[in-house]
Amino acid sequence: MISADELSTLLKTDADVVLLDVRWKLGQNVGSGHSDYLAGHLPTAVFVDLEADLAAPAHPAAGRHPLPLPGDLAASARRWGINTHSIVVLYDATGALAAARGWWLLRHAGLSQVRVLNGGLGAWSSAGLPLETGEVTPGAGNVALGWGNMPVIELEDVLSYPEHSILVDSRAAERYRGEQEPVDPRAGHIPGAVNRATTENLDANQHFVDADILRRQLAELGIRAGAAAPKVAAYCGSGVTAAHQILALESIGVQAALYPGSWSQYCADAARPAATGPLP
Repeated sequence: MISADELSTLLKTDADVVLLDVRWKLGQNVGSGHSDYLAGHLPTAVFVDLEADLAAPAHPAAGRHPLPLPGDLAASARRWGINTHSIVVLYDATGALAAARGWWLLRHAGLSQVRVLNGGLGAWSSAGLPLETGEVTPGAGNVALGWGNMPVIELEDVLSYPEHSILVDSRAAERYRGEQEPVDPRAGHIPGAVNRATTENLDANQHFVDADILRRQLAELGIRAGAAAPKVAAYCGSGVTAAHQILALESIGVQAALYPGSWSQYCADAARPAATGPLP
């Protein structure tokens, strides 16, 4: 991650910095993220449409936000102006709950210099730093992306998830318990999964909580760094906010796998068991 002050300083250097605005929120009106972007964004930031650019079309067999095809993501990255040696910084206005999806995908595609603005748009504005309005259309970049650089688990892995591994459901507690399900056809969670909502990674100002606090909270779930630590994977409703969980885990040295299809894929087949209540 990078702070607003650090980013401001970086932008004054000769570094090739590409800013990506990923404003999106579950259930929002189509196009509202882009409208918010046009009304005010970080200088030179390019808008990224999460639904169109960071996901393939929804399908019950794959979930609401399947991963985009590698070639499609590479074309988008060049359209955003990303070059081989660019430093990419992503942000949103919801504590990185959307920006983390872009961070994860670009890391998955082989980029190493990818950061998330801690605190997002709010942190930038609170620091008294300027915004600009209107569309930014950069020149085409030349980056060549790969694929498969971040760990992933698929549906068949979830159905036989190994004992002594930890599967983290990153949705709100009421969705995990099966009390509410505003989006998907069935309520509940994958049997054996523990719950930690991604919002628990954030403080009141939508900054990531202190690393020591994060380590202590995650240790209560059995999650820790180290060669002998249990393997960890994360899912959410559709594989978007689970990337936020993975970002938080990586910040304390824990590498976790993403289940891209998440609950939206898993629950599409009524024959797959679902658990309810507060326990795995």
